[in-house]
Amino acid sequence: VQLQASGGGLVQAGGSLRLSCKASASILRFNSMGWYRQAPGKQREWVAAITSVGITNYAASVKERFTISRDYANNTVYLQMNNLKPEDTGVYYCKASRSTFDYWGQGTQVTVSS
Repeated sequence: VQLQASGGGLVQAGGSLRLSCKASASILRFNSMGWYRQAPGKQREWVAAITSVGITNYAASVKERFTISRDYANNTVYLQMNNLKPEDTGVYYCKASRSTFDYWGQGTQVTVSS
């Protein structure tokens, strides 16, 4: 299974972006899908996740600003990011989990200017 992340870019603080993660196979097979990010010089951190039954969870730093959703017809998971802050800058990766296996996408750069 391959995951293709897209939608990153340069945006001013307060702006919005929507990231997409398209899977090469049906996302019904995954127990959960999520987004992580890695800022320069920092470790990769978890941002948001959605389970196979639609339960969503968010890191405290993005709650109320980011929304994760999925589209089964297009095998895609989205991350809607609103009210972006400079500290949201980083490379965003999507991950899909099935049993003990994790699949990662290649990452998409998000840069938020102040």
